[in-house]
Amino acid sequence: MVSQRDGAIEGVDRSDMGRYRILILGGTTEARHLAELLAERPEFETTISLAGRTEAPKPLPVPTRIGGFGGASGLADYLVEQKIDLMIDATHPFANQISANAAKAAQASGVPVFALCRPGWVRQAYDRWISVGSVAAAVIALGQAPRRVFLSIGRQEAHRFSTAPQHSYLVRSVDPVEPPLKLPDCRYILATGPFTAEGETDLFRFNRIDTLVTKNSGGLATYGKIEAARALGLAVIMIERQVPPGIRTVHDAEAALELVDHLLSPAK
Repeated sequence: MVSQRDGAIEGVDRSDMGRYRILILGGTTEARHLAELLAERPEFETTISLAGRTEAPKPLPVPTRIGGFGGASGLADYLVEQKIDLMIDATHPFANQISANAAKAAQASGVPVFALCRPGWVRQAYDRWISVGSVAAAVIALGQAPRRVFLSIGRQEAHRFSTAPQHSYLVRSVDPVEPPLKLPDCRYILATGPFTAEGETDLFRFNRIDTLVTKNSGGLATYGKIEAARALGLAVIMIERQVPPGIRTVHDAEAALELVDHLLSPAK
């Protein structure tokens, strides 16, 4: 793996101008899978870019760039300077700012773009969802009466719940929440999925959880908490996705590879 933080990629052979250059904006399981598929295709020169929010990302099979671009204009400049032929937005379904920047950069640079985004979860029978449009709305939806909350929204926005100190919180994230939340009753779990429904059920029962707060990220890796909440009859405050930018979207890596083949002819 070739990687460099906040700068141009080093160690990549750019001499073969007959290959298509693809930039993946990554950070998801789907992005990793697509990178693995593209790494096996010699006609494509693929780079994946990570925001750098995860402290120890797993190695990837293609050259990796870590760090921001400097907004939409910086990303547009990068696309032109690096002679990128196709950009794929495979960021987290809630990376709204990055996705908006990708759409603007594609328009400004003339580089085609499409999104790889797994579908969201769909409410099933016996689900007790309260759908809200933002993390701030989720805090309000908890109400004033004390609850025992399992908070599973990542670490970036967990601090917003400091304004609701009447609840007890169990917070799970991949990396530590820094600084810790200013709450009288808050505990932390560091863990990476996948999580089973059985394990999540045991976790909720042991900690006497009555409310789950989560984002509608979709996918199977963390669906166990949704199944567990359904089985136990727990309230779920579901933070729904914002409407994505108006770009074409596919839902899995195989479909993304088919679209790459459609957009980029093998003969350049």
